[in-house]
Amino acid sequence: MATLSEQLELNRCPHCNVDTPNLPKMWAANTTTHDEKNKRIWKVYKCTRCGGIVTAASSRNDHFVTEIYPYTTQVDESIPDTAREYLKQALDSIHAPAGAIMLAASSVDSMLKTKKYIKGDLYSRIKKAATDHLITEEMEKWAHQVRLDANDQRHADEKADLPEQEDARKTIEFALALGEFLFVLPSKVSRGLEETEA
Repeated sequence: MATLSEQLELNRCPHCNVDTPNLPKMWAANTTTHDEKNKRIWKVYKCTRCGGIVTAASSRNDHFVTEIYPYTTQVDESIPDTAREYLKQALDSIHAPAGAIMLAASSVDSMLKTKKYIKGDLYSRIKKAATDHLITEEMEKWAHQVRLDANDQRHADEKADLPEQEDARKTIEFALALGEFLFVLPSKVSRGLEETEA
């Protein structure tokens, strides 16, 4: 568990996702509510690699961090193993956008295969999933954009610009959304039904 100190110890930067980031303190302050409750110590840190700001707070006397902003993205355990691993690797390599985009697309492909969409190429699997109403028409369009972005990188298309981190983030965002739609929400619904029946 991280502590508020001169250097914030995180496994990865929430912005660029670099491993073991250098996050020195830039600023600190204490806050409370209007009636002197909910005391928190805040520190602001800067990633020396990407320049992103990370805010951390502690409401404990031992200065263990209780809040971090921005949140780091976690891949839900409800997403099947292979798709989840591709997605984790995409998040871990966002500082290398071309690779992150290809990994996110592989995660999308793996999710569709888990749902028994195996025949043909990724284009036809996306199309079939939409025809069968597994995904919405809008998700189909978004999935095709992800597929095309990954193809640009995989085939080193000379007409395509190299992607930026923001491009990788958008691709990963779709893979996370698809995982939420296909696996996480159904899992939550099942758990909710079991709890209400009990």
